[in-house]
Amino acid sequence: MPAQSGHGDIIQPDLVDELMDFMAPVIGDIIARLEPAEFTTTDFIELLVSTPEGKAAYDEAVARWGERDIRHSRMVIHGQVIPGVLRRIPALEWAGFAHGVEDPYAVPAWWRLAPQ
Repeated sequence: MPAQSGHGDIIQPDLVDELMDFMAPVIGDIIARLEPAEFTTTDFIELLVSTPEGKAAYDEAVARWGERDIRHSRMVIHGQVIPGVLRRIPALEWAGFAHGVEDPYAVPAWWRLAPQ
């Protein structure tokens, strides 16, 4: 049987992984400029889209996910892609779910940026 092509198989990374790789440089640049602090995923996304390069990367990631209903694409970006990139950054620590923090697309988390 020939190897399957597409997302989620063992041979190729899935689209979430590809979008994480795509967004990692701009997210890393923003994190590198932050002072040590705690912030929520929602706070970070607001900061991300307030910069021209962050807004461009966010919009491109939403477009690449490709759902007809843009809300569904944003759910993946907010709930999987951006948190996935944040988890990969050694200076960041996941600090729990941000209960009561509004995000219409995902359950936000608290993140702690350690002093470098």
